[in-house]
Amino acid sequence: MSRFLSLALLLASAAWWTSCKHTQAEDAEKETFVLSDTMLQSIRIDTAAVKPVQSDLRLSGKVSPDVGKVLKVYPLVSGYVKDIKVQLGDYVQKGQILAVIQSGEIADYEKQMSQAQTDLAVAEKGLKVAQDLYSSQLSTEKDVVNAQGEVDKARADVNRLNDLFKIYRRGNGSTYLVTAPISGYIIEKNINNNMEIRSDNSQNIFTVSELNDVWVLANVFETDIARVKEGYDADIVTISYPDTVFHGKVDKIYNFLDPATKTMQIRIKLDNKGLQLKPEMFATVTLHYNEGEQRIAVPSSALIFDRSKNYVLVFKDKYNIQVREVEPYKTSGSLAYLNKGLNPGEKVISRNQLLIYNALND
Repeated sequence: MSRFLSLALLLASAAWWTSCKHTQAEDAEKETFVLSDTMLQSIRIDTAAVKPVQSDLRLSGKVSPDVGKVLKVYPLVSGYVKDIKVQLGDYVQKGQILAVIQSGEIADYEKQMSQAQTDLAVAEKGLKVAQDLYSSQLSTEKDVVNAQGEVDKARADVNRLNDLFKIYRRGNGSTYLVTAPISGYIIEKNINNNMEIRSDNSQNIFTVSELNDVWVLANVFETDIARVKEGYDADIVTISYPDTVFHGKVDKIYNFLDPATKTMQIRIKLDNKGLQLKPEMFATVTLHYNEGEQRIAVPSSALIFDRSKNYVLVFKDKYNIQVREVEPYKTSGSLAYLNKGLNPGEKVISRNQLLIYNALND
């Protein structure tokens, strides 16, 4: 009886042990997470690496034409505006007529030119007569020299007036032609038809600017002046093209403060061959610079914020994915710099990782 009871207990113990092992195996199988091939193709894996810590400085500014490629056009004579050939925003070639001005000064110069040409013709005839008489020994050499002097004087007067007409660009009749000094765009126009023009007016009538290169002038507050240096990389975004980032560098710092705004300006020169950037556009400028130290960095998209803590998913293979708590130092642009939590060379999931994180925590 005793032996039968012992055998029964032994069989019961074996059955219980087998049941326990089966249950543990089922639980282990249930707890093991395996990344499917479909999910593996949809994620992105990045490697943690030690990188220089970059900081960003966000500034506001505006687009401005390159002042070295901007020319203002002033009237050289007085008169009335007869015809305006261009409007704001038009592209003009160097020498193209911008406006026609009816001018009394040009009429006076034409009168002087007519008189000078007549005097030159008379002087040349006088010289011919003096030379013929001298050849016939009916006059002296002095008479020929005096006649030549009259010709030179009259010719100099004609040349002077021709030079004036080159400057004033005489048109038909008593008109003065305003022409473009360079090729570019009309960015300012202070002239209308039938408007009276005075030669002593200090206001320009046109401004022509090349826009293949433009400047972005950004304002720096006093608290940020020490953080700005020439050569810093700059990203510029405008309201007109919010999805387009223009890249440049700080090429000049204006080392004085505007007394009204208490800000200092910096300049970024940009290639504008596509002519997307227009003068006076509002621009948001982000400067990038190194802080002078290095830390482990991962893409900022890899961070998962949950329960007031930050985590990343450390990837070894599709059978081995670990949730790891990390301590961020700062986030700058697309990178997150860490104080602790990762070692260089470890791989993290930086896309679609939230789905995996939730699956691992269910």
